[in-house]
Amino acid sequence: MNRRKFMLAGAALGVAGYLFKPNDKGMPYNDYFTKVNQQLKRSGPYLPSMLVDLDLVDDNIAALSQVMNPNVDLRIVAKSVPSPELLGYLMDKANTNKLMVFHQPFLSHIALAYPKSDVLMGKPMPVQAAKVFYQNLNDQNQFDPKTQLQWLIDSEERLKQYLALAQSLDQHFKINIELDVGLHRGGLQQGDELDTLITLIENNDQFLSFSGFMGYDPHIVKIPSMVKSAEQAYQESQAIYKSFIDRLYTLNSHYKEQQLCFNGAGSPSLIMHKNNTLANELSAGSCFVKPVDFDLPSLSAFKPAAFIATPVLKKMKGTLLPAIEFAQNIFPLWDPNMQQTYFIYGGKWLAQYESPQGLQGNGLFGTSTNQEIVNSSKKVNLEVDDHIFLRPTQSEFVFLQFGSLITLRNQQMDSQWPILKQG
Repeated sequence: MNRRKFMLAGAALGVAGYLFKPNDKGMPYNDYFTKVNQQLKRSGPYLPSMLVDLDLVDDNIAALSQVMNPNVDLRIVAKSVPSPELLGYLMDKANTNKLMVFHQPFLSHIALAYPKSDVLMGKPMPVQAAKVFYQNLNDQNQFDPKTQLQWLIDSEERLKQYLALAQSLDQHFKINIELDVGLHRGGLQQGDELDTLITLIENNDQFLSFSGFMGYDPHIVKIPSMVKSAEQAYQESQAIYKSFIDRLYTLNSHYKEQQLCFNGAGSPSLIMHKNNTLANELSAGSCFVKPVDFDLPSLSAFKPAAFIATPVLKKMKGTLLPAIEFAQNIFPLWDPNMQQTYFIYGGKWLAQYESPQGLQGNGLFGTSTNQEIVNSSKKVNLEVDDHIFLRPTQSEFVFLQFGSLITLRNQQMDSQWPILKQG
């Protein structure tokens, strides 16, 4: 390469570097997190904590009433808000006793804590897990599974397992059948599969009774519009649901006279059911706290209400990394968002930095569950013992990593509510 070409290539690289140079994204706390940080510094535990703002939860309950079909019931998804007190709060505010449960230890706890609840299992449980639930029941438990609990069944084989368990325990099981309405995560796909299950239930009515269908359809608002519109996907899912209801009534017209559970939706797809739905109840949970994964157009009326707060342990100038110490002051020249380094208490959660704005992890240093490294520009004026705030990407798993929730009212600490135990 001659000198002229070399200089042109260098200039091109320089222009490209300038064009792709990161912008300074740093900003101080907004008013909301300024107040929450001050409150935590006065009275907080100085530990990684899960915060739930009940004022924002109340706003989300109000938003739900606007997108919810007024002719159907609400069933709260317990795994998405896994705290007994939070569940109780939502049941009271939303005026429902219906819960969807996905975990046997949660079921056992809810049966004790909310003996008047109506429970639908949200996934087919191994039959041995169901057996453990009945073994844990005692005479003091006012929850009556014969009338208040629906076991979800997805196949003939699993139904036979549950029948055998019911016979061995001399119990009666309500059976709800999972339908594949387009998500393709399990459930019946063909009408003749229903024939076999209904026949098995009716031939063993001493131990089993049919209670309804569950058709989970969050995929309808997540399919790329260039592939299929949300409305088209919704109509297709409803058509599948209707085909199973029609077949059920053909098999036995007496089911038309029964109060069956036709469960549908999920937080992402609630709004699609607003004006016309085959379901007589809709499930929702994550919309009450709106983690990052639920930043969807269909949930635009809802607000984030759950945040991880964790204190800053250390603050350093620049970005000093092992074995490349010489680059400590070079990194900030390229990326102003590496002008400062913080190490925080804990880390590596399924979460995204929320406040102050402009925080970022460091891919060269790596992640840590003990002391996560966080970089920022000088505009993020945090000090040791200030708090960094993150939004969980989902609530159902991240909540379980904390022993309790700290509830907020008016950006002030209000209560401490325990998390449901996994086992």
